[in-house]
Amino acid sequence: MGLFDDDFYSTKISRRHDRRAESRRGWNRRKRGSGWSTLQVSIVSSVLSAIVAVLLFSFITGLPSSKARFAAGGTVFGGDLDPFSRISTAAAKVGPTVVSILNHNELSGGDPEQAALGSGVIFKKEKGKAFIITNAHVIQGASDLEILTSSGDSKEASVVGQDVISDIAVLEVDDRGITSVISLGDSTNLRPGETVLAVGNPLGLGGTLTSGIVSYTSRVIPVSINQDGNYDWEQEVIQTDAAINDGNSGGALVNLNGELIGINTMKIADMGVEGLGFAIPVSEVMKTVDDLMEHGRVARPYLGVYTLDLNNPFSIFSDEDHRELMLPEEVKDGVIVLEAHGPAKSAGLKLNDVIVKLDKQPIQSTLDLRKYLYGHKKIGEDMEVSFYREGELQRVKVKLADKPEDAELEEDTYDMPGEEHDAGDSGFGEFELDH
Repeated sequence: MGLFDDDFYSTKISRRHDRRAESRRGWNRRKRGSGWSTLQVSIVSSVLSAIVAVLLFSFITGLPSSKARFAAGGTVFGGDLDPFSRISTAAAKVGPTVVSILNHNELSGGDPEQAALGSGVIFKKEKGKAFIITNAHVIQGASDLEILTSSGDSKEASVVGQDVISDIAVLEVDDRGITSVISLGDSTNLRPGETVLAVGNPLGLGGTLTSGIVSYTSRVIPVSINQDGNYDWEQEVIQTDAAINDGNSGGALVNLNGELIGINTMKIADMGVEGLGFAIPVSEVMKTVDDLMEHGRVARPYLGVYTLDLNNPFSIFSDEDHRELMLPEEVKDGVIVLEAHGPAKSAGLKLNDVIVKLDKQPIQSTLDLRKYLYGHKKIGEDMEVSFYREGELQRVKVKLADKPEDAELEEDTYDMPGEEHDAGDSGFGEFELDH
């Protein structure tokens, strides 16, 4: 019996109230039946979280997300997305294509332990020959070249061609025992942060693998072609923090697909500097390689002058020097002709002429002269040279010739006798070519 006369707190339920409660319970059951259970929501949330994680991983590492495979709960399986597994796979693919190069020059005296060391990459096999890309500075001064394959075979190598401007050379050996050539990648599609591998022969430790990232895809750095400390050319390179040491030059910089994207060439060797290595992009390398394979050299237009920069930091021109050259006071930049050969001599250029323009384009240094000549002119074309002689501005037309093979360093800065150059004062640190 209830404590109250009304039904509000009664334990008894009238039929009228019972019918309403049943109606409410039925509606609640239908409402719950149309939604998702807690388990279903958890599973869907886990899968969506895994997908987001994979997409972020793909964006950061550059690995394709389309190869992801999921298990229950969103766990990712498959080695394709494991960067460490991909490094191992790429290394196994590239390893057999990278060789060690021993440069037996006059300083080594035939002693292998005294030979200059470098690396190279097998990129082609044809008609019983295997062809190897390396740096021109790796084979500089060689009287005898020897390569060691990844399997330990020693082969005598000969030079197909070399180009000191691009610092690229091609060697050939017999292809006995050589079964792999490297796949060529596309260096124009590189992204900062992309994982890369450097494979080579640092300090004589052949087959060494280091990894890092692309720090900068297209860095323009000054280089000294004849390694005298005077920067007379600019090289477009890939910057990487993969460890590059003496002997890595000419070796492979590859992506995680095991494709060649660059030829390791130099590093900054200043005290306290780490992780600043450079490789020549394969897109530029192959332009030079094609010319070397076809002609044995790169055909470039030839002016025929040895020069000294008017604003050379290693040989400062005094006011007295300016007076001797009879230059107007406003002329502070240009290149002084020290020797004239070939087309320049035929056109009448001579000692102490100061070149200030080519085709009306201002020329401040030998670097400017070379960049304009190689980048804008062709063999056989005419070029207008503006220069000062005894204080008067003059102009002559020069017909550019094919550059002779024995004049690789003409249009070069001239080393003044007794001058010692310190490359460390450039603001870039010292760029070291890794023999």
